[in-house]
Amino acid sequence: MKKNKIVVIGSGRLGASIAAMLSNEGNDVLIIDKDGTSFRKLSDTYSGYDVIGDATDLSILENEALIKEAKEVIITTDSDNINLFIAHLCFHIYDVPNIYARFSDTDKGKLIENTTIQAIYPFILSLEQFMSMRGENHHENNHR
Repeated sequence: MKKNKIVVIGSGRLGASIAAMLSNEGNDVLIIDKDGTSFRKLSDTYSGYDVIGDATDLSILENEALIKEAKEVIITTDSDNINLFIAHLCFHIYDVPNIYARFSDTDKGKLIENTTIQAIYPFILSLEQFMSMRGENHHENNHR
């Protein structure tokens, strides 16, 4: 079976933005969320599929989200524990090659050691972006 889909789990601001960007790049994208109203966050340019369902339910993952065809899964729900659980399902059961999971708690990283699951920490990304921006501004100000 050809693995060619990208599955995004969680249609909050981050998940919807990632799904829209990947869709705009021409990828075959499917986004899943248990709340159908969350899809309103998707941009008008999103051309992928949306599925209303609970991604912790294996039948939803297999039959609706087509997880066995996924080359990449990005998990962005607002629950670290749900994200961790789904990431482990994708890694151990479905053999998804590329898995990204959003965590608020940086300690969750210990629970994905020895896997190919990669953590997305919005706090760290924001901090790094801020420090980079700040460094650029200080560099410019020091050379005036």
